[in-house]
Amino acid sequence: MKATTLTFLCLTTLAAQAHASSPDAWAAFDRAVLASCTKASSLKNPQPVGNTAQFDDRVGYTALLLQGQYPQKHMKGQQGTELCLYNKKSKTAYVTEWDSIRPTIKAQ
Repeated sequence: MKATTLTFLCLTTLAAQAHASSPDAWAAFDRAVLASCTKASSLKNPQPVGNTAQFDDRVGYTALLLQGQYPQKHMKGQQGTELCLYNKKSKTAYVTEWDSIRPTIKAQ
């Protein structure tokens, strides 16, 4: 085997290992996403709904759905839903109201 081929194989193996994350690293990342998203939320006592949605690295974002109560008096503690997009590169959370994700209940 030529030295250049061996070098290429070694570098490829190292690169593949560098991209693999341990369960502890994923757990730490999920905690960072949750902390950033809840801090950016306008809801009172925001809680995650389900797990994060991991987008491909080419997209650069992780999504998390949050639920909590609207803090405004006129909302009378009504439940609200927000979608949080966490930018992996800048480690910044962006939140928008997303109550339309929940089905509306029609009075009968």
